[in-house]
Amino acid sequence: MKKYVFGIILFYFMLLYISCRKDYGCTDPEAENYNPKAELDNGSCIYDTAFHPTPYPLNIPPLFAQYLPEPHIPEDNPLTVEGVALGKKLFYDPGLSANGTQSCASCHMPGFAFTDSARFSTGIDGIKGTRNAMPIFNALWNFNSKFFWDGRANGLEQQALEPIRNPIEMHNTWENVVNYLKSQPEYVKMFKKAFGTSNIDSMHVVKAIAQFERILISANSKFDRYLMGLEMLTPLELQGFNVYMDETRGDCFHCHGTPGGLLWTDNDFHNNGLDSVITDPGLAAVTGNPADMGKFKTPSLRNLAYTAPYMHDGRFKTLDEVINHYSEGLKWSPTIDPLMKKVDQGGVQLTPQDKAALKAFLLTLSDPDFINNPEYRP
Repeated sequence: MKKYVFGIILFYFMLLYISCRKDYGCTDPEAENYNPKAELDNGSCIYDTAFHPTPYPLNIPPLFAQYLPEPHIPEDNPLTVEGVALGKKLFYDPGLSANGTQSCASCHMPGFAFTDSARFSTGIDGIKGTRNAMPIFNALWNFNSKFFWDGRANGLEQQALEPIRNPIEMHNTWENVVNYLKSQPEYVKMFKKAFGTSNIDSMHVVKAIAQFERILISANSKFDRYLMGLEMLTPLELQGFNVYMDETRGDCFHCHGTPGGLLWTDNDFHNNGLDSVITDPGLAAVTGNPADMGKFKTPSLRNLAYTAPYMHDGRFKTLDEVINHYSEGLKWSPTIDPLMKKVDQGGVQLTPQDKAALKAFLLTLSDPDFINNPEYRP
């Protein structure tokens, strides 16, 4: 009998000991003082019901402030410190893909000016796309808000909706993504701080990603510094600039802009004579207008040193191939842009010296500070 009573007492003290070892604290992830190590809630949770995000201190480069209009930021998605931080975390999170292996950055890598060095990016199921990933920078000044090579997305937010559910990219569903994010206490807190709600949905996700993408600014190339009087160009680079601006030689500026434009794209759509028989309709697939067959968005010439291969389908591996295309390789088709004035001669017929000079100038538009900026990296 004594042994029986002793056993009960011992068991009681063991339970008491185990109970005492549990960590107490706030177990609600939405609380300000949430303790992820707490096993038992002690009623100490504190909630911040006020929503007061911090405006993001956007630093517009002086050259851009001088020559470009005010950047375009949607009224319903202002830049905030909390929104940008959340967008950056989402951009680099492979958990957004169906099998947890691929993030936005898998195809938009900072070291390649946020594009892919492969001609076609490979999705989570090993399937390749049919167009080269576009680089991401200076989207704040894309005033027509058309994104993708064919302009099918109206705004960065709409653009960010697609890759996650695209079957040859991240191949996920928004329901899965939202459930994944809601299961992560850190994300729950970050969404609450960024948007004042823990009711995460797809629109909050794409708004955050768009905020991060809007702060990706490239504005410190050698040519930028030349415009600011901080650096000189070599005679060959200056000669290349003249070829670029000369309508009788390179004639590049009509689509890629003048020095004061700074973006080196008109953000418009052109058929630049790649094919005589068009197999990818480009803009026409979006507008339904046969006159838009074979038209694709003009890519920026910034950061060409990092963004090979080139064109919407990445067909050209080198800048030399690109220059040769405009010099001797143009092909006529019914919708070719009138700016391809010398298509009947095959192109603008540059001399070898002009080609070398043009290439030297184009490379002055690359910005090593941009691809190495730690603020843009995970």
